[in-house]
Amino acid sequence: MNRPLDLIDQSLLELLQANGRIKQNALAEKTGLSVPAVGERLKKLEELGIITDYRAILNYRKLGFDVTAFIAVTVDSSHHYKLFLQKVESTHEIMECHAITGEGTHLLKARTENTSALEKLLAHIQSWPGVVTTLTRVVLSSPKETTHIHIQQKNHLTPQGGSDVD
Repeated sequence: MNRPLDLIDQSLLELLQANGRIKQNALAEKTGLSVPAVGERLKKLEELGIITDYRAILNYRKLGFDVTAFIAVTVDSSHHYKLFLQKVESTHEIMECHAITGEGTHLLKARTENTSALEKLLAHIQSWPGVVTTLTRVVLSSPKETTHIHIQQKNHLTPQGGSDVD
């Protein structure tokens, strides 16, 4: 990003994170901008890649996806890396993929209907070329799960007295 976010941009982002369906006229009212000015700012935030999408947040359990698991995967070399990523991308049960340090080379977040479906998914992942090991952790509960990120300027201490990195 070429410029820091001003307070109005921050406010727009906070409001959108709280309600992705909020109308531009409501954003204008809450920020003191005109509706066209809100539209211009949103377009700029999209062009900068700060806003990448507008989505619904689903209750996976109500849709029958009762099991969430984190799977640490070790891929043996960069030779298999591109194929591994293609397989991850095409596997619908995998919600997220992160390159990591520590145990494994990647951490996958997966959602399945039940443990039988998870077992099939694990067998599928373990059959991929280059996958050496997997280590799976099944989630029992999720006391906090959010997509909201605190985006105010990073020029203050956290409430716990930590650093300025949130």
